[in-house]
Amino acid sequence: MKRLLDFSAKDFLEVSPLDLKQAILASEGRTIMAENVPTHHPFLNGVTNAELERAAGADLLMFNALDLLHPIIRGVPDDITENPITWIKRATGRAIGVNLEPVDLNAPMNEERTEISIGRIVSPKTLKEAQKLGFSFICLTGNPGAGVSNKAIKNAIQLSREHYDGLIIAGKMHGAGVDEPVMNLEIAKDFISAGIDVLLVPAPYTVPYFMEQDLREIVDYVKAFNVGKTIKEKVLILTANGTSQDSSDIDTIKKIGLASKACGADIQHIGDSFNGICLPQNIFALGQAIRGYRHQMIMLGKSNYR
Repeated sequence: MKRLLDFSAKDFLEVSPLDLKQAILASEGRTIMAENVPTHHPFLNGVTNAELERAAGADLLMFNALDLLHPIIRGVPDDITENPITWIKRATGRAIGVNLEPVDLNAPMNEERTEISIGRIVSPKTLKEAQKLGFSFICLTGNPGAGVSNKAIKNAIQLSREHYDGLIIAGKMHGAGVDEPVMNLEIAKDFISAGIDVLLVPAPYTVPYFMEQDLREIVDYVKAFNVGKTIKEKVLILTANGTSQDSSDIDTIKKIGLASKACGADIQHIGDSFNGICLPQNIFALGQAIRGYRHQMIMLGKSNYR
């Protein structure tokens, strides 16, 4: 199996979930996931946010706040005859995933609850739609005020295993409105025992009380857990910059990125706070910091014909 660093568009479009996981692991912390809200008006006219993120250096693209029962991606041509997810996959030559939110109606809230559509909430129906639409991965997490709890995420991991065959990412980027710790070692152990492929944790400096030592403690546990395991059983680490710092200055982006890589992150996520996307130059800066100009430009320069 190739490293993700060496993938072409054809590789992204044909790779199985487990081979994608192995390719990420083999890339040694040099994989970027960019999030966007596809229902927002595109950052630039004439191009979808997903295409723009790919052009800026993203390897994996994740849709947020997408209703899977009524999927709308602004910027996709009006005359397409295939589902918009399939079109985006071909247009970008990248692996595409989606957020599904495990809402907990009984969670103690720190803020007013934000109601979301059932097409955004994890359920057997939305999981089957994610499978049908061809998403390579799902992310079980929560948007601000959605009321997603860690207990609900653990239950959703088990549900997802029953109804979805792609990679399962799970964890909180921030509180999602709930009065509880965002992430610690015990929460991480719970999610791992439930059967995830990728553990999502906040990147250092993106939420209060979570720094390099907190990330390193979790990574050390995961690395020990992975010893002797098959790729199906192994757990990868994704560090998430999901608290609007995706639109920070470039020096801050690099600091967060290098701290995450040094602590052992396999994938680095960057959020969507700038009207449904992050600043494209920050994706490029993150890529250049964690994989260097050479790999950055080779990935960007490869045509979708390859």
